[in-house]
Amino acid sequence: MSKTFMNEKNKYSNPSSFLAHFNVCVFLLVAKDVNILFDELEAVNSPCKDDDSLLHPGNLTSTSEDASRLEAGGETVRERNKANGLYFRDGKCRIDYILVYRKSNPQTEKRDVFERNIRAEGLQMEKEVNRFLSIDKQISRFRRWLPKKPMRLDKETLPDLEENDCYTAPFSQQRIHHSMFIEMCFLVASGLNRLLTNGSYEAAFPLHEGSYRSKNSIKTHGAVNHRHLLYECWASWGVWYKYQPLDLVRRYFGEKIGLYFAWLGWYTGMLFPAAFIGLFVFLYGVTTLDHCQVSKEVCQATDIIMCPVCDKYCPFMRLSDSCVYAKVTHLFDNGATVFFAVFMAVWATVFLEFWKRRRAVIAYDWDLIDWEEEEEEIRPQFEAKYSKKERMNPISGKPEPYQAFTDKCSRLIVSASGIFFMICVVIAAVFGIVIYRVVTVSTFAAFKWALIRNNSQVATTGTAVCINFCIIMLLNVLYEKVALLLTNLEQPRTESEWENSFTLKMFLFQFVNLNSSTFYIAFFLGRFTGHPGAYLRLINRWRLEECHPSGCLIDLCMQMGIIMVLKQTWNNFMELGYPLIQNWWTRRKVRQEHGTERKINFPQWEKDYNLQPMNAYGLFDEYLEMILQFGFTTIFVAAFPLAPLLALLNNVIEIRLDAYKFVTQWRRPLASRAKDIGIWYGILEGIGILSVITNAFVIAITSDFIPRLVYAYKYGPCAGQGEAGQKCMVGYVNASLSVFRISDFENRSEPESDGSEFSGTPLKYCRYRDYRDPPHSLAPYGYTLQFWHVLAARLAFIIVFEHLVFCIKHLISYLIPDLPKDLRDRMRREKYLIQEMMYEAELERLQKERKERKKNGKAHHNEWP
Repeated sequence: MSKTFMNEKNKYSNPSSFLAHFNVCVFLLVAKDVNILFDELEAVNSPCKDDDSLLHPGNLTSTSEDASRLEAGGETVRERNKANGLYFRDGKCRIDYILVYRKSNPQTEKRDVFERNIRAEGLQMEKEVNRFLSIDKQISRFRRWLPKKPMRLDKETLPDLEENDCYTAPFSQQRIHHSMFIEMCFLVASGLNRLLTNGSYEAAFPLHEGSYRSKNSIKTHGAVNHRHLLYECWASWGVWYKYQPLDLVRRYFGEKIGLYFAWLGWYTGMLFPAAFIGLFVFLYGVTTLDHCQVSKEVCQATDIIMCPVCDKYCPFMRLSDSCVYAKVTHLFDNGATVFFAVFMAVWATVFLEFWKRRRAVIAYDWDLIDWEEEEEEIRPQFEAKYSKKERMNPISGKPEPYQAFTDKCSRLIVSASGIFFMICVVIAAVFGIVIYRVVTVSTFAAFKWALIRNNSQVATTGTAVCINFCIIMLLNVLYEKVALLLTNLEQPRTESEWENSFTLKMFLFQFVNLNSSTFYIAFFLGRFTGHPGAYLRLINRWRLEECHPSGCLIDLCMQMGIIMVLKQTWNNFMELGYPLIQNWWTRRKVRQEHGTERKINFPQWEKDYNLQPMNAYGLFDEYLEMILQFGFTTIFVAAFPLAPLLALLNNVIEIRLDAYKFVTQWRRPLASRAKDIGIWYGILEGIGILSVITNAFVIAITSDFIPRLVYAYKYGPCAGQGEAGQKCMVGYVNASLSVFRISDFENRSEPESDGSEFSGTPLKYCRYRDYRDPPHSLAPYGYTLQFWHVLAARLAFIIVFEHLVFCIKHLISYLIPDLPKDLRDRMRREKYLIQEMMYEAELERLQKERKERKKNGKAHHNEWP
């Protein structure tokens, strides 16, 4: 059921968009020659209105005083409108939409048919001569005063965002002309999309409302237009700490973009507690560092000689040499790590549950509760492919193209095979990184520089992460093309099916690409290396890489930190830096063409055309970036508690960066309606489930939490006493290291140094991280009983942790209702008022009919009694 407003003022979002507003369906068509920017301009407009572009603090419309003031100055409102490029030549009809095409384009006939059809619908058109772009050199002014409530927006600067006292009701027959008009606009949009696809038109976009800058302060003179208002109170870097004006964003860009920024703002706000707790865990590690018995023993272990970590060139080293790494590991792997992992798993659930409540409030305020998308039209590609096979649509009762089940299955199988192949490519890339690591660790160990030679493992990890990042970015370009090819191969029936299929593929590809190396470091690095004298090797040649003597967690922290920082920096550059450079280059070319004529004021449509178009896939890139960040923040957060803090800092910048991009660097996108974030919510739920599993394995396998716990309660000084303090960890380092006889080394792995630099004589034994029997035991190098105790404890922890967290998550989901109580009461109140209104209207109708019958003298046949 559609909904219409019971008062005269409607709440539809974008009055300049023919898809979002009842009364306006406007196009502006522009022709562009190869050698110049513009050549012809045509415009289509519905019934015209007076100028309403001058916005003032008390009233965001032009008044008679404004008009008289302009006329007194020698310039009428109509002349001003003609000059700014926002209106037709008459200065009254406002331009709402731009179409761009090359004059030399051969698709003239298709354009002519399309234009005749839209003229037949009552739309007007107009032509204009081309001009060049103007360069706006005004610099925006920032308000530097601090209000009492700094995060709240000043209501006086947003006078058009006052709440309306209105309610909605089911669509009525009396407003059928509105529905027919919207349907006509959708048909026009559908035909336009086909013409854009086949190259008849180069670009199509609605106009911005004017410049986003003004010489005068918005505080004293008000906003020039809604774009200027958005820039000052939303896209300006000076308001980074304020709430977003979501109602104004929705009004200017539409509900779909408004929902994206609402979700991004909610996600950023929810990151505050996660970042605070993560920082607390890190600071807890800092404050307890001097009291950590394990790091103390590592730093004091000058008499413990560790076996070489690679063949030939890696030397023997004292365990005390890894003192710094042991302390850094404690910063992330301490007693608060398990608590933080549980907290983040619960946090992900709370975030999603409260977002549903927030979305419900937004949907109600924006009149989206009962809004349902119309049945989508069939994609032209699907229609062309299966036009020969038709069947009756059970809903419309009309014949439509039909895809056979066998054809659909075969295409899905081919698509799934393509996905599997691309995942194999990712695995191959990870395998290449593994080979790089095992080869270069020996190279760095033989390096001339002592700094690199003494930190060969860290150098290997750091360079491998940077190379991995480059491979990730290169493969992402390939993945987009493959995902597009596979999605088109599937031949989805509608645009939403195409979008969902493409989204799943791109997310799967990029998620695997981004996290595959991280999974390797977390769960495979150092787990299957064998032991000295019996190492496992790749292709029977390269010895698998071992963990640092302080554990593998430091490698995982480096992987996550470097990838997260580099990727966020790269994304921010591509989102803002790249459009800025492109727009700067365009302005530079205009300066060269213009010479001294730089101060000419050019029409708005010329300025907008040279801005960058929105991404081809809409908000896909913005959502994908944030969803991948959400995964990085939650999946391995037990190993890197600072991930939420980095995400928070990035998102504070991301909101204003995206706002600046939408307002100043991009053409105005076509507004469209949406009631939620679509398929992304299901992906977020899947990431939340995966994060519980991965964090359980990180704590149990990657971290030393379980081995320390087993030692404290079973093998340490406090064994059997039920205590687990720092005094109970005395001797843990020695108990976690096994003994190896150096004479048992393989020939190809025997180090060049004999270790005589430590004691003056060749070493007989060295130590390594594992739980194995000594060489002189009955079963040399076999697993000890402590190994099996640790393994059993790890498996038990994984089961208990997962079941406990999943129970908490389901309990929270059950306890938090999807609708807030006050919203539910408001909806019930609205329903009650609608029923009362309809009852009164029906009663009034019956009374009128009764009076008419009495007046006409018609008999009434009453039933008994």
